[in-house]
Amino acid sequence: MKPNIQQLNDLTIQVRRDILRMVHAVNSGHPGGSLGCTEFMVALYQALMERKEGFDMDGLNEDMFFLSNGHISPVFYSVLARSGYFPVAELATFRLLNSRLQGHPTTHEGLPGVRIASGSLGQGLSVAIGAAQAKKLNGDSHLIYTLHGDGELQEGQNWEAIMYAAAYKVDNLIATVDVNGKQIDGPTDEVLNMGSIGAKFLAFGWDVVEIQLGNNLEAIIAGMTEAKAKTGQGRPVCVLLHTEMGNGVDYMMHTHAWHGKAPNDAQLETAFAQNISTLADY
Repeated sequence: MKPNIQQLNDLTIQVRRDILRMVHAVNSGHPGGSLGCTEFMVALYQALMERKEGFDMDGLNEDMFFLSNGHISPVFYSVLARSGYFPVAELATFRLLNSRLQGHPTTHEGLPGVRIASGSLGQGLSVAIGAAQAKKLNGDSHLIYTLHGDGELQEGQNWEAIMYAAAYKVDNLIATVDVNGKQIDGPTDEVLNMGSIGAKFLAFGWDVVEIQLGNNLEAIIAGMTEAKAKTGQGRPVCVLLHTEMGNGVDYMMHTHAWHGKAPNDAQLETAFAQNISTLADY
């Protein structure tokens, strides 16, 4: 049975605490984008994707997810653990030597839930398209989901993949772009202004759904349900998810400064005070 909105909200708060604790413990990692995508990732794994018991790399007869902007691994790891892919206690090994939870997800450690290495930006969509076409060849009607950063779209490989997906009618694919307007060096429109991302996807032959309240669970579920309804109609689907980097921690919001910066002890306590959870920490 799918969790209700209150349960999803409670889990979202706990995932934020996981993210903060993980990056603080090693004074390393990317909390800003992770916090901005927490609601989306919780909704995706807990309410939207059709998942089967256990994990295998083939992903037959279930929806599959590919994280392209791999630096937001803290939220990915937390949601995977909280969704039963591996023990929550393993989150304490984040970025440690010989850990399965490296700073960017990799595959050779065999961490359940991780299907591709995504340390280098701009590659996830290409892999996801291949997986989507494989599903069609296998007669599997399940969907492929991906997540990308808006700054990541400055990588040229994305646009080759975007063009290919439309040309070959890869219509079992939903690619979500985290539109927070920020990247490591500053606002995206100052680093490399991309104009209207939605207009570009439309021009490349995709359907586009916009979720203006990208940190609201109900809005996310409604928008992604709309996107799912557009699949199977000959066009890939892009979701523009408008989020706030650092969401849920007031001093991390409205700035790019926390893209790749860990909180100190006092900042961690402040953030925890803003995210009180009734669930168990790891």
